[in-house]
Amino acid sequence: MLNSYFAPTRPRVARMLAATLVCFGCTTVLAQNQTGGAGQDDAVLREVVVTATKRAETLINTPASVSAVTASALGAGKIQNMADLAEAVPDLSVGNQFGVNRAFIRGIGLTSIDLGGDGAVAFLQDGAQIARPAEQLSGFYDLERVEVLRGPQGTLYGRSATAGVINMITKKPTDHLDGYANLTFGNFAAKTFEGAIGGPLNDVVSGRIAAKIEDHGGYGRNLYTGTPIDNRRAQAVRASLRIKPGNGLVADLIVDYMHENDDNYAFHYFGPTVTTNAGLPAEAFYGGKTIFDCCGTANPNLHNIWSSVDPVNKRHGIGATAILDWSPGGYELKSITSYRNFSRHNEDDLAVSDAHLYGRNLYDEVSESYTQDFTLSTKAAGIDWLAGLSFFHERLYGSVKVPLTGIAVLLTGGNCSPLVANAAVACNALDNGNYWQLGTVTTNAYGVFVQGTYALTSKLDLTAGVRFNHEARSGTGSFIFDALGVNTPTDQSASWNAVTPKLLLEYHIDSNRMLYASVNRGFKSGVINVGSQNPVINPEYVWAYETGYKAKLLDDRMQFTAAAFYYDYKDLQVGFVNAQSVVTTVNAASARNYGLETELSAKLTPRLELDLAATYLSAKYTAFTTGDYRNGFAQTSVAGNYLDNAPPYTARVALDYSVPLTGGAGTLHFRAEDAYQGRIYFTEFNNGDATQPGYGLVNASAGWDSDDAHWSATAWIRNATDKFAIANNIISAPLYASVRVGTVMPPRTYGVTLGYKF
Repeated sequence: MLNSYFAPTRPRVARMLAATLVCFGCTTVLAQNQTGGAGQDDAVLREVVVTATKRAETLINTPASVSAVTASALGAGKIQNMADLAEAVPDLSVGNQFGVNRAFIRGIGLTSIDLGGDGAVAFLQDGAQIARPAEQLSGFYDLERVEVLRGPQGTLYGRSATAGVINMITKKPTDHLDGYANLTFGNFAAKTFEGAIGGPLNDVVSGRIAAKIEDHGGYGRNLYTGTPIDNRRAQAVRASLRIKPGNGLVADLIVDYMHENDDNYAFHYFGPTVTTNAGLPAEAFYGGKTIFDCCGTANPNLHNIWSSVDPVNKRHGIGATAILDWSPGGYELKSITSYRNFSRHNEDDLAVSDAHLYGRNLYDEVSESYTQDFTLSTKAAGIDWLAGLSFFHERLYGSVKVPLTGIAVLLTGGNCSPLVANAAVACNALDNGNYWQLGTVTTNAYGVFVQGTYALTSKLDLTAGVRFNHEARSGTGSFIFDALGVNTPTDQSASWNAVTPKLLLEYHIDSNRMLYASVNRGFKSGVINVGSQNPVINPEYVWAYETGYKAKLLDDRMQFTAAAFYYDYKDLQVGFVNAQSVVTTVNAASARNYGLETELSAKLTPRLELDLAATYLSAKYTAFTTGDYRNGFAQTSVAGNYLDNAPPYTARVALDYSVPLTGGAGTLHFRAEDAYQGRIYFTEFNNGDATQPGYGLVNASAGWDSDDAHWSATAWIRNATDKFAIANNIISAPLYASVRVGTVMPPRTYGVTLGYKF
C-alpha cells in the first residue's frame, strides 16, 4: 500500500525530497546527451500555458512557483472542490469553517473567524476577484484549468495576495459544436450531473452553457435529532458568449448562478480544552450530554454530532464578467469587468450538546462587489512592458446572532439551574437577549502598476516593477450583548497606502532550462470587522525572496522544478476569541517563513506517467505575545511556534497507466496516488488540543475510454483507507468553556462516473 511509505515521520518525507532531487540530478546528465525523439507525441509531456503572471507563458517557462491543474484532473472522483486542490498543489492547505474558505499557501492564509475577514490568497475566476471566502467554495465545474501562483504577488495583484493567487479558468465557447455530459453515482446516495454544450451561433458569436447538480447524503448524522449532516444539495449554471468582431478583438461575456440548501458545514465537537466534559456548562448546570457521553462510547465517530441544533446552510450567488482582449498589433489591451452578488445563512451549535442553551449561532452575510482591471502589454525601447490599473468596490452586510437562551445559568453560577432546588432566579430570565454583531462595511480600493522586462544578454533577463495601492474602508454597525446591557455603535473608518516593488532575474541556460531569483513586497489590506468592537486592524506586509530552477529533460519526457523561498512578515493578522468571549483580530508582531519545494513529472513510457512532489516548510512566529486560553488568558509569548495550517512536510506520488485494447475496443486507464501532509496546528500555541497529526490520503481509479473518445466509464475511490482527519479547528469562547469545534475531511467515498462527449 502506497500509504505505508508516507508514515508521518520526518526522515521518510525528507528521503522523498532527496529522492526527487537525486532523480533530477541523474536525468540532467542523460538529458545533455539526448537527441531526437521527434514525432513521439504520445511519449512526451504536454505543454500547459498559464496566465497567472498576466502573460501567456508555458508552465515550465514561467519564472515563478506556479501549478496548473488541467481539466483532465478535475471532476467526479478527481479534484472536485477547493479542499481536494490541496492534494495536487505543493504547500497548499485548505479547510473551511462554517462554509468559509480557509486556504493557506506556505503557511499564510485566513485565520480570522470574524465577519469581514479577508483571505491572504487572492481568489479569482477568469481573472476577476471573488472577494468573499464563503463564495469561493463553489464553481468547480466546466473548467479549462486552475492556476495556483505561490508566494506574495504585491506588484501584479496587490491587495489580499500575500500568500498567493488561485485563478479558475472556465472553458470558453469554441467555433465548433462540442460538449459533454457526466453522470456520477456513489456511496452516501451521491448523484452528480455535470455537462456543457457550446458552439457557433453565427460567424462572429459563439455560445456555451454549463451546469452542475450535486446531491449526496450526509457524511455524518446528528444523533440527537436523527438529521443527516454534511450532506450537499447544490446547483450551478454558467452561460458564456464569445464575440470575435475582427481587428484582433475578442470579447467574453460570462454569467453564473449558484444555489445551496442543505445541512452542510456542521460544527463538529472534538473535545474540551480547559475542563472535562462533565465540567461544561451544558452538563454541569443543565444535565446535557455531548457526543462523548451520549451514546455509550468514549471514542465516538466524530463525523457525527450530538446537538439540539441541526446545521443549516443556505446560500446563493450570481456573477457577471466581461473580458475584452484587443490585440490590433504591437500591443495588447485587456479589460476585465465583474459584478458579484452573494448571500448566505448558516446555523450551528456552539454549545455542542443536547441542552437548549445559548449556543445557536446564526450567521448572515450579503456581499455586493464590482471589480475593474485594465492591463496593457507592449514592447518599446527594447523593454517588454506590462502596466495595469485596478479598482475594487464591495458593500458587505453581516450579522452574527446568538440567542442568549439559558445564559442566566452561567451568569448566576448555576443558581437558576433546574438541578438546583428552589433557585432564586428564573432560568429564562434573560432568554430574550442576544449576543449580536451586525452592520455594513464598505471597501473601495485601487491600484496602479508598471513592470518592464529587459534582456541584459541573450540569456539573462531583468524584470522590475512597482505598484501603488490605496484602500479605504468604512463600517457602521452595532455590538449588542443584552445580558450585560451592552449596545455599542461600532462605526469606524480607515485608509491605507502601500508601495509594493518587485525585482526578478531570469537566466536561460538553454531553451529547456532556466534559473530565476526574485524579491518582492506583499501587502494585505487592513480590516474592519462587521459590528465588532475590535479596533481597526492594520495591513500586514511581507518581503519575499525566492530562487528557482525549471527544466524540460529527456526530449520533453520529463519536467522538473525546484524553488527555495524566504519570507519576512510584519504585522501579520491573527484571529482568535478573547477572554470576554469576543472574536478578535490583532496584528502579530512578526513571522518568518522559509522552505523548499520540488516537483517532477515524467513519461516513463508512452503508457506510464509519474508525478512526484515534496516540500519542506518552516513557518514560525518570531515575536508575538497573546492571551493563552489554557491559562486564564495570561499573556504568553509564542515566538518560535508554528503558524496555523503550516505543515513542515508534504509529499505526493501518483502513477497513471493506460492500456490500449485490441480490435478498436478502446483504452483502459488506471491511476493511483497518495498525498501526505505533516502535522499542522490550528492555534498559535501549538498545543495538543488543537492539532491534526500527519496523514496520507490514498485515491485510485480505473476507467475505460472508447476508441472514438466519445464514451467513458470510470470507477473511483477517494480516501481509500477511510482516514479520519480534521480539516479545521477553532477554540470557541470561554462562554462555552473554550471547547474545540471545527470541520472534518470527508470519509471514504467511491462511485462510478459515466461520460459522453462530442
